[in-house]
Amino acid sequence: MTKKSMIFVLVLLLAGYTFAKVTGTYKMESEPNQGLAGNGITDIAPGANALWLGTGYGLSRTTDNGETFESFGPAQGIGRYSVSALWVSGDTIIVATAGDTLIESLDSYEDYGTGISISVDGGDSWDLLPQPPQDYTPVNNLSYDIAVHDGNIFLASFGGGLVKGSNFGESWEITTPDSFVFNPGGRLNHRVFSVLNASGVLWVGTAEGVNKSTDGGENWVNFNATNQDQPISGNWVIALAQQKIDDKELIWVCSNKAEGSDERYGVSVTENGGLTWKTTLLDIWATNFAFDGETVYVSTREGLFKSTDFGDTWYKFPDITDTITGDKVFTEQIYSVYADNGVLWVGTSDGLARTSDNGYTWDVNRAYVPSGKGDVPRTYAYPNPFSPTRYNLLDNDGHVRLQYNTKSAGNVTIRIFDFAMDLVTTIVENKYVADKGDYNEMWTGRNDYGDSVANGVYFYSVEIENDGTYWGKIMVVN
Repeated sequence: MTKKSMIFVLVLLLAGYTFAKVTGTYKMESEPNQGLAGNGITDIAPGANALWLGTGYGLSRTTDNGETFESFGPAQGIGRYSVSALWVSGDTIIVATAGDTLIESLDSYEDYGTGISISVDGGDSWDLLPQPPQDYTPVNNLSYDIAVHDGNIFLASFGGGLVKGSNFGESWEITTPDSFVFNPGGRLNHRVFSVLNASGVLWVGTAEGVNKSTDGGENWVNFNATNQDQPISGNWVIALAQQKIDDKELIWVCSNKAEGSDERYGVSVTENGGLTWKTTLLDIWATNFAFDGETVYVSTREGLFKSTDFGDTWYKFPDITDTITGDKVFTEQIYSVYADNGVLWVGTSDGLARTSDNGYTWDVNRAYVPSGKGDVPRTYAYPNPFSPTRYNLLDNDGHVRLQYNTKSAGNVTIRIFDFAMDLVTTIVENKYVADKGDYNEMWTGRNDYGDSVANGVYFYSVEIENDGTYWGKIMVVN
């Protein structure tokens, strides 16, 4: 561990914070990459001097309100693959990462955690830990949420359960939000998806409801969809959040349908510590929350919602389009949201969006590799392979981007061909591009008659005036 990191850790220890034993320390020998790490923005969290973003390809941050971005990966001390959980307080950042691997005995790919990364100096250095607990590595042992409570790190780790780290990582232990022996295969309450420290009270969301402890996890009470007169809407609790206004404290829950026939997708909220719950936004698959004063924002699989009356009524934001470039976010699925003083950040499966005027205008940022530079061709398609029924879904159509580069102003024509080189459709014809740079056009996987194309290999041409014709290939798989 670096000297600077040790000083910060000692300060945190004196304040009651403990962290896990490290397997490697990284002092930024490799500088962060420029730009967003990925387009799937799963987490957004504010730090002392940066806004931190968890993506499907690593960790990113912006220190200038979205003008520029930097990204962190394995070379900087972040675990491999996707960010699955993010916790930030001041200059302290805790990041969980995850990937998938082939389990031969199951003949399927299953998720697993690739590590926990900790920085106590605003990202200048990172300590990388293996996914805890080290002596228990079941299928689906990955962390979906993180909280720090009374000096301990709590990880909501699905198949790995509720994991508690203490004594500077000399010990990680699996604990349970009840009095039963850990058994994730037999007890839904041991499959943990979310965790929250709300003013010293520990809340844990599982596949069997919400669990609350006022003594650091020694004793628990469970709230589920059937054990109260005014219960939560569903037992699959994938997100928890606290909203504080003056002397009022509300706990918000993404309480989605688990296994009960009477359960429903939706949002549940309590003002009295869980004694009673109000259910709202029913039959909508909610994913996360953000608050700006009394205003509540909820990210869902069907878009972004806003309430100014604590969930009695909701307003759904329209589709997001960059006001200046016209670049549209081609998905209804919203992963994450953060709000502060009238500025709203929205994380989607198709990039990061920002508005400061309640959605009347948007600025959209997206990760991409500049075409025509270095070894990158003048045109490429992403995502590729492309599934029109799964990727970038909007208005029942999937969308694949055809990225290309121009060296000057001029007209551009893009056509799609099948494997026999028969014309499938024309995307744009003689579209005027006013300046040099990177551009993209969209294809929905349909032909000129509006029919979905069959699975297979397709070719496309980008004809650029006074430049040439460049070719790319798309694999369509449904």
